[in-house]
Amino acid sequence: MKERVVILGAGESGTGSAVLAMVKGHTVFVSDMGIIKDQYKSILDAEGIEYEEKDHSYGRVTDSDLIIKSPGIADDSDIVKEAKKRGIPVISEIEFAGRYTDAFKICITGSNGKTTTTGLIYHILKTAGLNVAVAGNVGESFAMQVARKNVDYYVIELSSFQLDGMYEFKADISVLLNITPDHLDRYNHLFDNYIRSKFRIINNQDDNGYFIYWADDPVITNVINREKIGARLMPFSLTRREGMAAFIDDNKINLLVNNNKETIMTIHDLALKGRHNSYNSMAAAIAGKIVNIRKETIRQCLSDFAGVEHRLESVISVHGINFINDSKATNVNSTWYALECMSGEIVWIAGGVDKGNDYSELFEIAGKKIKAIVCLGKDNEKIKKSFDGIVNTIVETDSMDEAVKSAYYLASKGNTVLLSPACASFDLFTNYEDRGRKFKEAVRNL
Repeated sequence: MKERVVILGAGESGTGSAVLAMVKGHTVFVSDMGIIKDQYKSILDAEGIEYEEKDHSYGRVTDSDLIIKSPGIADDSDIVKEAKKRGIPVISEIEFAGRYTDAFKICITGSNGKTTTTGLIYHILKTAGLNVAVAGNVGESFAMQVARKNVDYYVIELSSFQLDGMYEFKADISVLLNITPDHLDRYNHLFDNYIRSKFRIINNQDDNGYFIYWADDPVITNVINREKIGARLMPFSLTRREGMAAFIDDNKINLLVNNNKETIMTIHDLALKGRHNSYNSMAAAIAGKIVNIRKETIRQCLSDFAGVEHRLESVISVHGINFINDSKATNVNSTWYALECMSGEIVWIAGGVDKGNDYSELFEIAGKKIKAIVCLGKDNEKIKKSFDGIVNTIVETDSMDEAVKSAYYLASKGNTVLLSPACASFDLFTNYEDRGRKFKEAVRNL
C-alpha cells in the first residue's frame, strides 16, 4: 500500500530509509533540523527525493501516514511528541527495512562489545562463503542495503535507540552481551528503562529463534528468571558449565549447540585479548554454530580477526610509550574493560559529554593502574571531583593535540597512554570516529 512517509534526519539511517521508501513506491519527504551532508544530499537528489534542512515543517511532517525517525532524535523531542499525539506511527529504520527482507537476521546489542561481536560474526559467516552483509549501527544502513542488494544473511548491530523504534521486527538470532548503565540521559535517568530497551531485541521471537546471552551478567539473568522468553536460550559463561551453550574448561572454549559438544580452541589463541573479548568470541562462536558453520572455520576466524578501529586499537610506540586508541569507549563499563586489560602504568585521556556517569566503578582499578588523568572536554569538573584523592595528577585540556602532548610528557618508558573517554564525543568532535582519528593523527605528529 502506498503511504506518505516522512523521514526525520538525513544521515546514514535516514537517507537509506528514504531510498528504500522510494523504491517501494511510497511518497517520501525528508526533514532534518541540521545541515545535511553533501554525500547524503547527492543521494537524495539522484533519487528525486524532496527534503528540507535546518528546520522541521510541522504541517508537512505531520501530514503523513508513517514517520521513520533517525536514532539520534530523542523520543521526547517536540516534533516526535506532536506526531504521536496525532496518532502517526513513529518507527526506526530497522523496523522499516525489516518489513522488506526475508533474509536471516542475526542481531547484536549490549552496553559494550557490540561492534566487536558484530564484526566477529560477520567475519565467520563471510569466511564460510555465505552471502552476508553487516548493518545497523555500523557501516552502510540496513535500509539502503535492503533497497539495493540481495543478501541472505544480515549481521545487525543495534543500539538501544534503534531498538526503541522496533515493534514487529523479529531477529532469527538475538545476542545480548551485557547491560550496564549508559545513555541514562535519554531514559529519564532510570536504569530500568534502559534495561527494557535492551531486551526489546528478543521481541517477537519464538522457539524457532535463538537468544544468546551472557549468563554471568546479574542484570540479564534477573530479567530472564522473572520473565518468559520465547526463543531458545543459548547462554555463555566464563565461570559456569552446566546448561551453557559456550563455556571455558581448562582454558578451552567449548560449545554445546543443538546437543553437539565441541571444543573449539584455547583462549590463548584468540586474536583479541582480554576477558571481555573471551565473552565476545564465545557469543560469535555460538552464532556460527547455529547457522551450521564448521568449527575449523570458527577457530580460524576467532584467531585471525583484525579487530575494530577505535576499540583498543594500538597506534604506535613513541620512545617506549604505547599509545592506545579506545575512542569507542563511550561509557564507564567499557573503559573499565580497557583499563583491566592494560599492563603497566597508564596515563588516561578521558572526558567529553557525560551521560549520567557513575565513576565509582573505576575507583579501585584507577588507584592501582592510573598514573595521571588528562581531561579532554569542555566541562571536566565531574571527572576531576570523582578522582580527586585517587589519582595524584589530573590535568585539563580542551583540544586533542594538547591532550596527547600532555599525556606524552606525563608518561614514562613502559607506560601506556590510553584514550578511553567513558563519555560521548559531541562537545569537541563530530563522533567517536572523529575523536579517534584525531588522536591517532596527534600521536603520529609527536
